[in-house]
Formats: sequence, C-alpha cells, structure tokens
Amino acid sequence: MYTIKFNFEQKGLEPIVLENVAPGQNIVEIALENNIELHHNCGMVCGCSTCHLYLEKGNEHVPEISDREEDFIDRARNPRINSRLGCQCFLDECDKGFIEVTLPDQSTIHGD
Repeated sequence: MYTIKFNFEQKGLEPIVLENVAPGQNIVEIALENNIELHHNCGMVCGCSTCHLYLEKGNEHVPEISDREEDFIDRARNPRINSRLGCQCFLDECDKGFIEVTLPDQSTIHGD
C-alpha cells in the first residue's frame, strides 16, 4: 500500500495526504477518487498534457517515462526535469511506498 502526498501550486490549497492507496492505479485515477482536481482532457490515454504534474518523490514506484509521454510533457506549461503525466504514473506492486507530487496551478488552464 502507498502513501501519496499531493502538493498544490494553486494558492489557498493545502497539501493532502492519502494513506493505504492500492497499487495498480495511476495518479489521475487516485486524485479523482479522492476529489482532487486533476485535468485529464484526453481520457487518460497519453494524448494531451493536461494531467501534467511534478513527481517529487517515488520515481522508483512508477514506470520509466516513455518517448510518447516525454513528447507531450514538452508541450506542457512549465515543464521541469521531474515532470510526468499523471495518467502514465501507475503505482507498481509493492508492499509499501511513498509518492509525493506537486500539481501545477490548473486554475488558468483551459486544455490543449
């Protein structure tokens, strides 16, 4: 089971920590199940960059970035070295893990 900490760049939003998160899900699915807004215009098929986030900790618990994902990250607003698409960050099977992400301010994003 995982512990996931969601940080937010948007002003006024406090970090949220989720515990006992099951593996096999991606970060977008986990966010939506817990009422955390994370845009996903393409339906989570790696066809846009709206679920762009910064993976601060836990890179070892998700698949390596693919060329396709990297192409879409290049189109995201303010990409960084730790940028990922939440729809491609599936939690691997492990007994215990910690993931920390920062969600960019989505209040001004209107889609791709």
